[in-house]
Amino acid sequence: MALTAEQNQRETNLFGNRFLTEEVPSTSFPASGMSPTDAMRLVGEDLALEGDPMRNLATFVTTWMEPEAQRIIAENLHRNFIDHAEYPVSAEIEQRCIRMLADLFHAPGETTGCRTQGSSEAIMLGAVSLKWKWKERREADNLPTDQPNLVFGGDVHVVWEKFCRYFDVEPRIIPLAEGKYTIGPDDVAPYLDENTIGVAAVLGTTFTGHMDDITGINQLLLDVKADKGLDIPLHVDGASGGFVWPFLYPDTAWDFRLEQVRSINVSGHKYGLVYPGIGWLVFRETSDLAEKLVFYENYLGKTDATFTLNFSTGASMVLAQYYNFVRLGREGYTYVMQQMQQNAGTLAKNLQDTGRFEVIGGDLEQLPLVAFRLSGDHGSYDESDVAWQLTAERGWMVPAYTLPPNAENVKILRALVKETMSRGQVDRLTEDIIAACTTLDAKGGAHPVERAQVKSGSGY
Repeated sequence: MALTAEQNQRETNLFGNRFLTEEVPSTSFPASGMSPTDAMRLVGEDLALEGDPMRNLATFVTTWMEPEAQRIIAENLHRNFIDHAEYPVSAEIEQRCIRMLADLFHAPGETTGCRTQGSSEAIMLGAVSLKWKWKERREADNLPTDQPNLVFGGDVHVVWEKFCRYFDVEPRIIPLAEGKYTIGPDDVAPYLDENTIGVAAVLGTTFTGHMDDITGINQLLLDVKADKGLDIPLHVDGASGGFVWPFLYPDTAWDFRLEQVRSINVSGHKYGLVYPGIGWLVFRETSDLAEKLVFYENYLGKTDATFTLNFSTGASMVLAQYYNFVRLGREGYTYVMQQMQQNAGTLAKNLQDTGRFEVIGGDLEQLPLVAFRLSGDHGSYDESDVAWQLTAERGWMVPAYTLPPNAENVKILRALVKETMSRGQVDRLTEDIIAACTTLDAKGGAHPVERAQVKSGSGY
């Protein structure tokens, strides 16, 4: 029996959401609104179907912050960062963060940089500056500027290929190989020429968490400059590793201690421990930013210089990043990274001790994660089946994926070990992985319908 409007409202007030039986708005703009409570419940019920962020071991992106940081974020959601005239303190806090990062990355003197919407924007901006600086050098020598290329390995994030396509630059992608998942100077050398705008090296790859041989590539570029007169800059994609290596491996030179490293990007919303989305771009010197890419405007109340792809954006995550810097300092960040590294080492050993898995490069400098693959005879199932079974049985989100060419025949699993993952959870995850394999053993492998080609959640 159909209910009257009054009965509908009465039952909603007594028992909850009217959308328990009605279809939700989804295909057309609603003709009328609803109460705040109904709107909140509607969104909440949709989100209840998503995975638990605490069990999401796929994404590098931060899923927890302290209550005090959450309060800062909530109280400043209305603050538009780009309005420097109205919110000058927010702008100053951005500059404080840039100066702190420049110090962390051993910049030799005065530098510049900016906050971004994650490392994707930071990479776009850094690479655009590489192109324009190359163009300036070529024009000064009366040479053509119509065939720029950028050299990077197959271990990079897809944003590097996006940059090349969007900004008309030839991508020179160095293939990987089974057992070799990063690049070094011998790999880079054949791809360099006078049209190379720069080389991109990765500090902590999305795929296995290792670093390219940045020191070796830097030396190669110094040799090329001395022998051929080609000044080819090096950009370090430190999206993940830029907040890991300074604290876990402080003696490893990968940053502005190396002469050809001219710019670095890092994601605050990864191991910078801030919610998405916040990224940073830092140049070695102010002259490494192409001046023609800086715009000046005064329609917000004062003349400001802007060097970003985005304009209006919230100030909350900039403030949250500064909160973390002053809250933790070097000592605190070192503590957090070390406890994540310790738990990652425990998980790696647990998996190896099962006899079922091979850990990829666990003895190398690495992000706090475990990249692993099935070993030995495991019947008719593979890593994707393990990932699917693990989600189905226990709700863990552990991605399974193939590596880039020419290592595409290698499929691995990857588990991020984050700040919120305790030793007890590491042991429980190990038990659940074993249980997933036991289930697959009993089933004789997964049914084809159950296969989930889970993609890595890099979260730039």
